[in-house]
Amino acid sequence: MNRKRVGILIFPNVEVLDFCGPYEVFSVTHLNEEKRREEPSPFELLLIAEKEDSVVATGGLRVLPDCTLVNCPSLDILVVPGGWGTRREIDNASLIDWIAERGNQVETLTSVCTGAILLGRAGLLDGRRATTHWRSLDWMRELFPRVTVEDQLHVVEDGHVLTSAGISAGIDMALRVVARYFGEAVARNTARYMEYAFPEDNARRV
Repeated sequence: MNRKRVGILIFPNVEVLDFCGPYEVFSVTHLNEEKRREEPSPFELLLIAEKEDSVVATGGLRVLPDCTLVNCPSLDILVVPGGWGTRREIDNASLIDWIAERGNQVETLTSVCTGAILLGRAGLLDGRRATTHWRSLDWMRELFPRVTVEDQLHVVEDGHVLTSAGISAGIDMALRVVARYFGEAVARNTARYMEYAFPEDNARRV
């Protein structure tokens, strides 16, 4: 099996569900439901942080990264989550430079919530349509006038770039990525396994 390598960025005060939601989707995706316990997911997952130390997410959850910005291998898919920590990371030049470099290399670039702000700071959303958490839509418009900010859509797909609304929207975004790579039937089976309602429309839910 040619597994797709998914890198999920984490940083201090990252929103838990922003990265755990997509992680869950990708990790429980299986191409053959009858062999769910025998065959691996077609996605290989890596948590990436700036340093090797544990990262304290929102609420105090401590997470150990699999690799750092320096030793991260090549990726097929990059997930940039959000959370309160983006307010600090937006001025973290080394992180933004890494996002810019990797974002231009991957097949599929995604964000959850205010992770889109980091993509915007890295120059990866210029001339594109994108979205973020409903409380940060105006902030995004002010910061990035060259980005068309969508406020009615749950997930915005613009070419190989997918941005999603706040927190739980990352699950829907990840299911769209699954459908892109392996078809809607696999995505629906993944949602069913999670006992999560497969999104039948793309309207923002708040």
